[in-house]
Amino acid sequence: MTTTPVRQEYEVQLEPLLSVPVERQLPLAQRLWQQGWLRKAVILLMIAVLWEAVARYQDNDLLLPSFLQTAAALWDGLITGELPAKVGVSLVILLKGYVLGIVLAFGLTSLAVSTQLGRDLLGTLTSMFNPLPAIALLPLALLWFGLGDNSLIFVLVHSVLWALALNTYAGFLGVSETLRMAGRNYGLKGLRLVLHILVPAALPSILSGLKIGWAFAWRTLIAAELVFGASSGKGGLGWYIFQNRNELYTDKVFAGLAVVILIGLLVEGLVFNTLERLTVRRWGMQR
Repeated sequence: MTTTPVRQEYEVQLEPLLSVPVERQLPLAQRLWQQGWLRKAVILLMIAVLWEAVARYQDNDLLLPSFLQTAAALWDGLITGELPAKVGVSLVILLKGYVLGIVLAFGLTSLAVSTQLGRDLLGTLTSMFNPLPAIALLPLALLWFGLGDNSLIFVLVHSVLWALALNTYAGFLGVSETLRMAGRNYGLKGLRLVLHILVPAALPSILSGLKIGWAFAWRTLIAAELVFGASSGKGGLGWYIFQNRNELYTDKVFAGLAVVILIGLLVEGLVFNTLERLTVRRWGMQR
C-alpha cells in the first residue's frame, strides 16, 4: 500500500506594488457635483432666476410678483412674527390629525391581518372613503363639530387614514411566509406578531404610506384653512394666504405658498429621509 506524500506548506511574501501610479483625485467641481444637496440647490436657483426673468418681462406685480419681491415679503413676515405664528397654528393642528390618523390606520390594519372580518372591513371602508376628497367633508365636519380645530382634525384624519392603511396592509401582505412561521415558532401571535414581525418587514411600505399621508394631510389642511378661516375669522397658514389674496397683497400670497413648499421640503429631507436612512436603507431593504 502506497501513501501519497504530504506537500510541505509554504508562504509567499508579496512585495508592495509600487510601479503602478496612484489614480489622481477627482477635480473639486466633480466632487462637489456628486453632493445631492448641491444639485438640488442649483435646480432651485435656476427656478428662482427663471421666475425673476418672467416676472420682469410681464411687469405686473399684481399678477406675478418677482422672486425678489416675494423674498422681501417672506422676510418681512418672518421678522414681524406673523408667518411663524400662522405656521405654528397650522402645524399643531396637522400633528394632531396626523397622529390620530396613524393610530387608527395601525389599528385597522392590525385587525385586517388578524381576522377575516377585519379584512372585509378594511376593504369595504377603503373602497367607500378613499376616493372621497377630504376637503369635501369639511361642510359636514363644520356641521358636526362646529367652528373649531376638531373640524380640521376630522378632515385630516380622513386624508391620512386610508392612504396609510392601504400601504401598510399591502406591506403586511408582502411579508414572506417564512418570517411569519418564524414568529409563530417563537410563540408570537396577534399584536405581538404584528409589532415584532410584520411591522419591521413591511417598513418600506409603511414609510411610503406615511409620506403619502403627510402630503395629503398638509395640502388638505391648507385648503381647509382657506374655508375655515373665512368662516371663523382665524386660522393658520391657509388663512394667511386667503386674507392677503383678498387684500391684493400678491407678494405675501406667494410668500405663504413658498412657506408651504419649504415646510414640505424640510419634512421630506429631515424627517422621512432620516428615517429611511436609519432603518430600511441601513438594513439593506431599500436602495
